[in-house]
Amino acid sequence: MALTLRSVIGEVLRSGWRICGNKFPSHLKTRIGFMFPSLAGHPSSQSITHLSSFVPETSLSRPPWPEPPIIDPLEERRQHQEVVQKVNNCIAAQQYGRLFAVVHFASRQWKVTNEDLILIENHIDAECGDRIILEKVLLAGGEDFTLIGRPLLSRNLVRVEATVIEKTESSPKVHMRFWKRHRYQRKRIIVQPQTVLRINTIEIAPNLS
Repeated sequence: MALTLRSVIGEVLRSGWRICGNKFPSHLKTRIGFMFPSLAGHPSSQSITHLSSFVPETSLSRPPWPEPPIIDPLEERRQHQEVVQKVNNCIAAQQYGRLFAVVHFASRQWKVTNEDLILIENHIDAECGDRIILEKVLLAGGEDFTLIGRPLLSRNLVRVEATVIEKTESSPKVHMRFWKRHRYQRKRIIVQPQTVLRINTIEIAPNLS
């Protein structure tokens, strides 16, 4: 078995380490650690204390935003009652400014306020001058509050009325299909019925719960 100079020096140093009682001068210990890292004075596994609950802080272990504080259910209920009472008082005193609402009508959503005109590309079963109620209200609010439905607000809470102003048709649109070198040509004129509505009033009742 061939012995190299490095292995021989290593054996000599190990013997000296055992003889000297595991103690070397500091300058010699630095040189030995540079040449033979296995002989350097590393702390033993028994002297290292590991925290059982230690988790490295990364984007996976903890989100970058601060964790929301845990609110007591009683405190949350009290804050909810305060907000509801404040909104009810604001509605009862009519100190809400200009009301607005988001309604669902004719397969579309419209953000409306008082005296707005909306053009609906559809036909409704109402004559000109009739007043209708838009019952599907998704959202309503004023300057200081907003009521959001899940998905709709109650009919007893919000009432949106509109008047049919005009029932007409759109301008003709030509739909043309043509294939060259096939003698294929089709022409179709599309006319879409239209209805114009004016939003009369948006009312909110002070009966939040």
